Amino acid sequence: MKNRSRNFYLIPYVIWIALFVIAPLFLVLYYSFFNIEGEFTLSNYQKFFTPVYLKMTFSSFWYAFLITLFTLLIAYPTAYLLTKTKHKQLWLLLIIVPSWINLLLKAYAFLGIFGTYGAANSILEAIGIGSQQILFTDFSFIFVSVYIFLPFMILPIFNALDELNPSLLYASSDLGASPLTTFTRVIFPLTLDGVKAGCQIVFIPALSLFMLTRLIAGNRVITLGTAIEQHFLVTQDWGMGSTIAVFLILAMVLIMIFTGTRKKGVL
Repeated sequence: MKNRSRNFYLIPYVIWIALFVIAPLFLVLYYSFFNIEGEFTLSNYQKFFTPVYLKMTFSSFWYAFLITLFTLLIAYPTAYLLTKTKHKQLWLLLIIVPSWINLLLKAYAFLGIFGTYGAANSILEAIGIGSQQILFTDFSFIFVSVYIFLPFMILPIFNALDELNPSLLYASSDLGASPLTTFTRVIFPLTLDGVKAGCQIVFIPALSLFMLTRLIAGNRVITLGTAIEQHFLVTQDWGMGSTIAVFLILAMVLIMIFTGTRKKGVL
C-alpha cells in the first residue's frame, strides 16, 4: 500500500521532468540534425570540429576555468573566516542577498561603475593613476563574473567547514602539526566535497555565459553561450545552435561525473 501511494505522488514529478527536462533535451538533439533550410544533415557536427568552433570551445573552457579559480581563491578563505565569526549566519545571509538581485540589473550597475566616468575611474584619478579603459576588457568580464558567482561558491564550502568536527583540529594540533599541515592534511581534504560542489555550481554556468560577454566584455569574449545566442536569434540557424548546445550539455555532464562525490561502500 505504501509503495502504491509513493508511486502516486511521484507522478507529478515524472510528468514535470518529462515535459521540462527530457523533452527540451530531445528537441535540442532533434534540431541539431537539420541545417538552416530544414534539411536533414550531419554537416553541423562536422562544422563544430572546424578551427573556429574548436577555438571558441577552448576559449569557453579557459574563461570558465579562470572564473572558477578566482572564485575559489576568494571564497575558501572567506567561508573559513565566516565560520570563525560570532554571527556567522547573519554574515552569510548578507553575502547571499546580492544573488537575489536580477543578473541584468547587476550587469548594468557595473556598466556604470566601470564606465569612463564611473566610480572605478574616479578612484583611479583620485590616486593619480588616471582614467583607464576598464569596461569591455577581459578583466572587467572576469571580475563581474567572479562577483556574481561568489555566493554560490561560498555557500557549499561554508557548509562543509561548518560541519567539520573541531576535535579533529585539536587532535592535529596535539600531534604537533603546524597550521599549514593541519589545513593541507585535515581541513581541505575533509571539505573537498564542498569545494567540488562549489566548482560545479560555478564552472558549469560559466561555460554558457552570454549576457555578460555582450554587456561587460563588449563581445570581445566569445563563448559557446554567445555562439548559441547568435545562431538562434541572429542567423536563425537553429541546427548549428542546437549542435553547439548538444556538445555543451555533454561537457556539463562529464564535468558533473568527474567532480561528483563517489561514496565508497563499507566492506
